[in-house]
Amino acid sequence: MRSAIYPGSFDPITNGHLDILDRALSLFDEVTIVVAGTGQKSPLFTPDERVELIKQVVKGKARVKVDRWSGLIMEYAEQNKISAVVRGLRAASDFEYEFMMASMNKNITAKVETVFMMTSQNLYFVSSSMIKELFLYGGDISHYVPKQVIESLKGKQDLIRKR
Repeated sequence: MRSAIYPGSFDPITNGHLDILDRALSLFDEVTIVVAGTGQKSPLFTPDERVELIKQVVKGKARVKVDRWSGLIMEYAEQNKISAVVRGLRAASDFEYEFMMASMNKNITAKVETVFMMTSQNLYFVSSSMIKELFLYGGDISHYVPKQVIESLKGKQDLIRKR
């Protein structure tokens, strides 16, 4: 079975993420979305909240799993016998960072490949950060995120305003 992981912070998951997921499912038998560490980011949702939200959003997609990991993503891949990491690229500015990360990952685990997928043209400008800001100022985010995300953001309005 060809399996891949799709790691990210997903704070929150967007239609851009789902676009990459759906296209990855055309290449792999199974894709595991891995809520990974946020690095320098200050997340709005806890890792458990993100996992639960993603599970709601992908409910009904039989070949998708959702997990959480706080270590090196290559260790996750090795432990779970996964042969590929899926990464989405929105703009040229993403490429340099993703290329360096893929190169480092290849040095850590040579048998795990990184697959880059360009986000669809109608979603390339969508990021989780922009979604939170647009929501904060009352903008319509319904074209960019699933309805479950909108409901979750409504529950975090006070926290968003304090940032």
